[in-house]
Amino acid sequence: MNEDQKSHFRDLLWAWKRELMEEVDRTVHHMQDEAANFPDPNDRATQESEFSLELRTRDRERKLIKKIDEALDKLDHDEYGYCESCGIEIGIRRLEARPTATLCIDCKTLDEIREKHMGK
Repeated sequence: MNEDQKSHFRDLLWAWKRELMEEVDRTVHHMQDEAANFPDPNDRATQESEFSLELRTRDRERKLIKKIDEALDKLDHDEYGYCESCGIEIGIRRLEARPTATLCIDCKTLDEIREKHMGK
């Protein structure tokens, strides 16, 4: 991977991380602003359900931020873009689609087949 490509992916990852962090801030403010003690149990249950869904979404995003940080660390150590399983370069198109990818398409496909087989 050349320096322009590394710079491109670094910018892409940082932008994605900033966007996710802004969502976290919005969620905190939204939950603080919208939190109300509704006298109607149905309204209260609806609000709690919405908050629960929002928190699950933020938890998934928190895990994604961790993967982004790991990808940025790999970029800093010239380890980004290599499959963790077989060691070959992950294709640029795959990294464009999923910048946090750690497996090449072949290893990921095998991993998904194993996962599907074990799940049944």
